Amino acid sequence: MIMSMTGFGKTETQWEDKNLSIEIRSLNSKNTDINLRTPSYLREMDTEIRKRIAQKLHRGKIDLNIYIEFNGQNAPSTINTAVVKSYVNQLKALGNVSENEMIAIAMRLPDTLSSERETLQEIEKNTLFDLLNKVLENIENYRTDEGNALEKDFIKRIALIEDLLRSVVKTDPERNEKIEQKLRSALEDLKIELDANRFEQELIFYLEKFDITEEKVRLKNHLDYFKQVMQNDFPNGKKLGFIAQEIGREINTIGSKANHSELQKIVVQMKDELEKIKEQLLNVL
Repeated sequence: MIMSMTGFGKTETQWEDKNLSIEIRSLNSKNTDINLRTPSYLREMDTEIRKRIAQKLHRGKIDLNIYIEFNGQNAPSTINTAVVKSYVNQLKALGNVSENEMIAIAMRLPDTLSSERETLQEIEKNTLFDLLNKVLENIENYRTDEGNALEKDFIKRIALIEDLLRSVVKTDPERNEKIEQKLRSALEDLKIELDANRFEQELIFYLEKFDITEEKVRLKNHLDYFKQVMQNDFPNGKKLGFIAQEIGREINTIGSKANHSELQKIVVQMKDELEKIKEQLLNVL
C-alpha cells in the first residue's frame, strides 16, 4: 500500500484545570526530521515523544506542538519581574514606545518566565501520551487517504507507459525496415560494387547496435515490479524511487537507439509520464 508523508492531525482534551492540545504536521523528507515545541516543564518527555513519533510515522519533516492552557490558579510558571523590568528599561532607551507595548515585547524575550514545576505526575504523563497516540492516529489516517490518491495516480500513469510500450513494440519492426532501407539506399547512391555476403554481415551487425529487444523486456519487468511493490507494506517510497530510476534508464536507452521519429515521440511521452511519477514519489513514505 502507498502512504503519503504529507499529513496533519490535531486533537485536544481537558484534564482537571488544564486544556491540552496537540497539533502535528508532516512534509516529505529523505530522513526523519522531528521538531518539537513543548512547554519547558514537559522537556523531560521529549525523548519518549520523539521515539513514539518515529515508530509511528517512520519518515518525514514532522512538526509537533503541544499547548497547555491552565484554567485555575495552578499555572506552572511565574513572571520574573526583575528580568521584565530590565528589558523594559532597555526598550525605553531605544525610542518612544508605550509602556504596554514595551511589556508585550519584553514578555516574548528569554527568561521572562520561570518554571515552578520540575516533574510531572505519572497520571499527567499518561494523559498526555494518550492524547499523543490519538493525534498520531489522526495523521496516519490523513497520510493513508493521501496515499490512496497517490496510488490511483501511479496506477494510471504506469498504465499509460505500458500502452506506450505496446506502441514501441508495434513500431519496432517498421523502424528496422526503415533503417535497413536507408542503408541500402545510401550504398546504392555510392555506385560501387559490394560483396553481398559482407554487406549482409555488416547490416546485421549495424541493426544489432540499434536493437531494443532487451530494453523492451526489462522495461516491462520494471513496470510490473513497480506495481507489485506498491502493494507491499509501507514504507516503500525509496524502493519505488529506485525502480523508477531503472524505468527511466530503459526509456533513455530506447530513445538513444531509436533512430526513428515516431519512436522518439513515444519515448518523449513515456518520459513525461515518468517525470510525473517521480515528482509524486517524493511524497511517498
